[in-house]
Amino acid sequence: MKTSHPVIIVLNDASMPIAQTVAGAIDGLEIHGLEKRVGSAPFFFTETITHLQKLFTEGRSIIGVCASGILIRAIGPLLANKGNEPAVIAVAQDGKTVVPLLGGHHGGNKLAGDIAHCLDATLALTTASETVFEIALDDPPTAYHLANPEHLKPFASALLAGEQVSLKGDAAWLSTSALPIDTQGNLTLTVSEFQETGSPDHLIYNPERLAVGVGCERGCTSEELEALVRTTLSEANLAQASIALMGSVDLKCDEPAITAVATALGCPTRYFSAERLEEETPRLANPSEVVFNAVGCHGVAEAAALSAVGSDGNLIVEKRKSLRATCAIAKSKQIIHPNTVGRAKGSLAVVGLGPGKLDWRTSEASAHIANATDLVGYQGYLDLIGNIPATKTQHAYGLGEETTRVDAALDIAATGKNVALICSGDPGIYAMASLVFERLDHIRKSDWKWVDITVSPGISALQAAAARIGAPLGHDFCAISLSDLLTPWPVIERRLEAAATGDFVVALYNPASQKRRNQLVRALEILTPRRNPDTPVIAARHLGRPEETISVHPIADFDPEIVDMSTLVLIGSTETRQMEGAQNWVYTPRGYGDKSPAKEKATS
Repeated sequence: MKTSHPVIIVLNDASMPIAQTVAGAIDGLEIHGLEKRVGSAPFFFTETITHLQKLFTEGRSIIGVCASGILIRAIGPLLANKGNEPAVIAVAQDGKTVVPLLGGHHGGNKLAGDIAHCLDATLALTTASETVFEIALDDPPTAYHLANPEHLKPFASALLAGEQVSLKGDAAWLSTSALPIDTQGNLTLTVSEFQETGSPDHLIYNPERLAVGVGCERGCTSEELEALVRTTLSEANLAQASIALMGSVDLKCDEPAITAVATALGCPTRYFSAERLEEETPRLANPSEVVFNAVGCHGVAEAAALSAVGSDGNLIVEKRKSLRATCAIAKSKQIIHPNTVGRAKGSLAVVGLGPGKLDWRTSEASAHIANATDLVGYQGYLDLIGNIPATKTQHAYGLGEETTRVDAALDIAATGKNVALICSGDPGIYAMASLVFERLDHIRKSDWKWVDITVSPGISALQAAAARIGAPLGHDFCAISLSDLLTPWPVIERRLEAAATGDFVVALYNPASQKRRNQLVRALEILTPRRNPDTPVIAARHLGRPEETISVHPIADFDPEIVDMSTLVLIGSTETRQMEGAQNWVYTPRGYGDKSPAKEKATS
């Protein structure tokens, strides 16, 4: 597992300056502080061992400014697969020593080196091959992939025992290393784009020197295109890991099949204008007047592959066809750097942070934020992210500027940037996701087709409130927003009437503001007559934040004046109950009436 989205753990205030120095040097680093022992931190956690284990299982790199024993005791029980572990790095509390404990050959040694450099600290490496030969054979440079990692251990053992190495293929990081290279060596390192079978004395590295060009009819399925590409690779005996990019004509930038297949192959997409592809006509093996009349160039698949590899590259697999797609492959003499060729699509991740508590933020949401070049959102939501590196551009907007910020996010992403549009709660529940698709549907701005969109879910306020107080959503429920800024009040009233008649548990979003006080009063007037006087009403304010408060009231005595825009109101059904006792849990039974526990269990 490659290290990404690292977290630095701080257990006391004395360690915070070290953490801040590292955070200033490592892009995307989050500082997590132990609550009650750290006075100020972007994010807090309460249980050290539990939090470390959560981060590790999410695949996040961990940097602990603490004794290594703390990290070892926390992570030790989780160790299972050496080849699939994130980095775990211990930094001495005086900042003078940095030790990669796990994942050293999966980016951990490099990350530890970066930390040691910014702290002017001693880097303590313990991995054998890197210590002796100053090279990590299982952590090759970007764009090189070890095809048979299962053979690394016996290979490294033989190398450390004194065996010589024969090098086949071209890779400066190997040829200029301190490895004992000899043409007669019993060990072999091969650098090749072809599929080869390795062994304990033969390691294979696949360099990213291949460009796959594709063309397809509108609406071609991803299954057909992927089958064509994989068959083409197999017939040519080419390694998938050597694919640097998938290219096509820019008219196809919004074709779902191309995006889906590139994702399946683990490579980026790059697009070229018809004019640029037409320049490759003299090098095409199969120029076509039909294609020229359709898109303005004499070939798509072959021309896109050749455009990606440049004038020094060559076509190694001519155009192959399926019913609705074409594929060709070209090879470069050098590593292909996708960012230097063609046009890239941008991405827009509509990210839900949850109610605000770090533990309630999904690892997917954190990954989107870490990968983003630009962050767009209401300023209050951007503040919830915590420590934002200076390398990320922030675009902050005020309340009421929802359409403006959606359009801005799409415009920025259309330039090829990776944008995260930040929402609280879940982005699809009274948040920005629906507005993104509404703008796409109604405006249809031509540049927006250059944006790949992902919606990353978050824990909604109704889920968080319910979890805090017990299980009030144990049976049918609904959510209604009382804001009439976008929905006419008569429509809202009609929905409240339906919810009251249907005996739903009701979650009221946007219940009140400083100027808007009557809607909640009216909602209670509609719901109360169809509820028992002691029906629980839950007022959950600032969920997941230090100032969080949750209170439970009988509906007959509920005071709307305690509610503001930071409050979610949950109103129980006729079946919702509040338990008597120290905790006063609230729950809604899964069954109605006289349904017995035995029958309930039988239907579960």
